Amino acid sequence: MGVDLHRDDDLPAHDPALSASHQHTHGHLHHDTHGAHTGNDVPVYSKGTTDEPSVVPNPDHQDHLHRRHLASSDIKSESSDPKVHNVHDVEKGGISPVSTLAEEEERDPQSHKFSNFYAKYRIFFHVFIWLFFTGWWIASLVLHRPGTAQPKNWVIPFLLWLAITIRIITFHVPVTLVMNPVKKLWQMTAVKAAHFVPEKFRTPAFAALTIAVIIVGAFASEENADNTRENRAVSLFGLVVCLAALWATSRDRKRINWHTVIMGMLVQSIVALFVLRTTVGYDIFNFISTLARQLLSFAGTGLAFLTSEDVVSYPWFLTGVIPAIIFFVALVQLLYYYGIVQWAVGKFAVFFFWSMQVSGAEAVVAAATPFIGQGESAMLIKPFVAHLTKAELHQIMACGFATIAGSVLVAYISMGLNPQALVSSCIMSIPASLAMSKLRYPETEETLTAGKVVVPDDDEHKAANALHAFANGAWLGLKIAGMIVSTLLVIIALLNLVSGLMTWWGRYIGLSGDYDLTVELVVGYLCYPIAFLLGVPRGPDLIRVARLIGVKIVANEFVAYQMLTQDPSYAGLSPRSRLIATYSLCGFGNIGSLGTQIGVLSQIAPGRGGDVSRLALSALMTGILSTLSSAAIAGLLIQDETSYIAVAATKMI
Repeated sequence: MGVDLHRDDDLPAHDPALSASHQHTHGHLHHDTHGAHTGNDVPVYSKGTTDEPSVVPNPDHQDHLHRRHLASSDIKSESSDPKVHNVHDVEKGGISPVSTLAEEEERDPQSHKFSNFYAKYRIFFHVFIWLFFTGWWIASLVLHRPGTAQPKNWVIPFLLWLAITIRIITFHVPVTLVMNPVKKLWQMTAVKAAHFVPEKFRTPAFAALTIAVIIVGAFASEENADNTRENRAVSLFGLVVCLAALWATSRDRKRINWHTVIMGMLVQSIVALFVLRTTVGYDIFNFISTLARQLLSFAGTGLAFLTSEDVVSYPWFLTGVIPAIIFFVALVQLLYYYGIVQWAVGKFAVFFFWSMQVSGAEAVVAAATPFIGQGESAMLIKPFVAHLTKAELHQIMACGFATIAGSVLVAYISMGLNPQALVSSCIMSIPASLAMSKLRYPETEETLTAGKVVVPDDDEHKAANALHAFANGAWLGLKIAGMIVSTLLVIIALLNLVSGLMTWWGRYIGLSGDYDLTVELVVGYLCYPIAFLLGVPRGPDLIRVARLIGVKIVANEFVAYQMLTQDPSYAGLSPRSRLIATYSLCGFGNIGSLGTQIGVLSQIAPGRGGDVSRLALSALMTGILSTLSSAAIAGLLIQDETSYIAVAATKMI
């Protein structure tokens, strides 16, 4: 599926980023004289610059275009392929090539009959679905209103009903009927208001607004014993230090896009305020986390069938976490087959593209990373990787290091960690990674996907049907689970080996007992200033949280989270320290992930392997700082930490 967007305000009628004369240049071949525009403003890739076929093919080859689902409203010409005809997409308002009835029936006659029947009477299907959920929503309001025996929150049912209603409407009404008036209203109000501010003062005014939101949100609320304004001030100072360090080490400070940086921090703060300071936000994320916990129980039923009911209750990582990972990955592959994941990624990508002025490729990867992980998200833009700028490569890797994937999110929840903190951290780290990557490595070249958000399908590994997709997902989940188990085994063993050697060496110079020289002790003291700047209360908690951060960077977040949940020495952490630690560890930013990122991107685009390797370390540090910034924001805004660990405490294993 693809979404093709062109900005009316920021870009001229002819997008310069798509002109052959404006293409960026670097060590690999890019475009030649054949890489010019077609008559429909569709770029054609030069031959020989990549192992992939043309990313956006010539309109004469609509059959290939259909296979990659990259059709958009720019494609005006009729297809010359008799098996393909162009159909107006009511929802998108564009022209999309679809297979003829004969071709569909040849592939799957039964599926064709049902789809034809559905297409003919789909309005009745949609009306029935809408009436069904409307009745369900009204019944829930009546049966569970305040004052009844079982009152329930009305927000979640309403949001679900609203989402279904909007989606059904957009099946029959072009989105432009709604978006065009909204766009005009925005231009008549906010844009005109901004024009009253002199251009040179707009960025400082925007920055001042963001700072005001953060400061007011942090210090306006009441104090409690653990979350004093002094601790919040330390967290704010830590956030400033993080941004200042990236600015000081920026590759080109004069080329920093401050709109992206400021908007990223503003979005991160707004998400944190919504989740941590409002009842509605807390209820929504609590609902999401509750669904995630219930998802784990379904994996437990499968494990019970293979073993016994007693095994499900064992407090083992192997039985409590691994089955959930396998089931979740299989479920994601099933949703991917039906296009639900691509649809969600596309919507998030459009938001990041328009709000933060990043390229389409960056927006897609940023939106997809929390769903499918750092390696898989890069696969979404596989055709474009060979032609990304260095800043885009840096951003893609930094985003992967900054957050975690859904497949391991459920694993951490099953370990007893705070689900609201994990889910909100994943979302908060997306705009943070976009902002901080552009601060550390600004864009200095012309991007190929400027003005476009395209989410192509991976037809190379496309499943034949839903059962095939689910089976493939189960096999993929098994491989991921095996990788996690084997990695944890060898990393924990290696850390203990190194710690044992260090302890043996240290005893000859008098370091023994409580002062045994270990890896945790060394990295703990190295990360001591980081824990302090995040706002961890002064005292014994500082060195404990510092050790967790150090272990996460040296080993991985699995090992650190295991220490947090199972090591008796961390049982006495204060609620504030525990919550800040949960946020600060929620990312793939560790030395081991360097190999994953370099390996995936180098395999996708072998010609860019050198660029990827040179940028990897910088992207790793940027991703780590993005995750830590979410922890600092949490330290600024959380009021009652005990309410956020109450649910998790009941899930400790």
